[in-house]
Amino acid sequence: MNRMTDFDALLTGVQFPTTPRAAAGRVALVGAGPGNPDLLTLKAARLLATCNVVVYDALVGAGVMDLVPPHVERRYVGKQRANHSLSQDQINSLLVALARQGKRVVRLKGGDPFVFGRGGEELQALAEAGVPFEVVPGITAACGVSAHAGIPLTHRDFAQGCLIVTGHLKDGSCNLDWPALARPKQTTVIYMGLAGLPEICAQLIAHGLPASHPAGVVEQGTLPGQRVVTGTLADLPQRVVAAGLKSPCLTIVGEVVRLHGTLAWFGEQAAQTETGDMAQTAGR
Repeated sequence: MNRMTDFDALLTGVQFPTTPRAAAGRVALVGAGPGNPDLLTLKAARLLATCNVVVYDALVGAGVMDLVPPHVERRYVGKQRANHSLSQDQINSLLVALARQGKRVVRLKGGDPFVFGRGGEELQALAEAGVPFEVVPGITAACGVSAHAGIPLTHRDFAQGCLIVTGHLKDGSCNLDWPALARPKQTTVIYMGLAGLPEICAQLIAHGLPASHPAGVVEQGTLPGQRVVTGTLADLPQRVVAAGLKSPCLTIVGEVVRLHGTLAWFGEQAAQTETGDMAQTAGR
């Protein structure tokens, strides 16, 4: 399929009114949560059931897409590292065009649309074009994944604050605010940081955190295939490579990571813990 041709064809013949607020359609910017469909909000589920078209990202869980009725048009606009199906400007134009065709559009984004979801950019384009819109928050990965990994973001004994950052900047670099990320008594959650994990860990050590500082990476958080690898800033990159973790992953840095072994309740780690407890009980 020639995506550029299909995209251009969609825009061909669309009449763009010169006066604002002339569109009959509208766009709902909806957070799909971290992947598990059970974490979708009721309003999000209702909008998915009543819309005309869903424009969705790569990180929207398959279980969430299963809730979309068969007759609803689906438009995939996912972005993966160095592989964008459409540019952001094209996505913005697509949303405007669909709404101006009178359609009820759900713009479905993984996590929360305002947390590294470029939701603000898309709403700016809709507002400039005079397209009505609304926003439905979603459970962002920092909250959903950490909860399913048994790693509290804050804890009175370990972390009095939480910092959420992206692992790479708009230009693709990893030049982050390292002094802010390396402050003690806080939890740092890093989105899209798997590729830059060795550099991230090295910089955090260079800016004051001890090499023994706890850190972990969660793969496919909240989904049945969830895996959690924990370690220290010194050895976490090697542990992640040995485990063969692949995106999507979330990195969590902080003393709260030590609680994973005690608080794990979901997925593979919880199953292993339960099996181990049963074996110990049987051997008594």
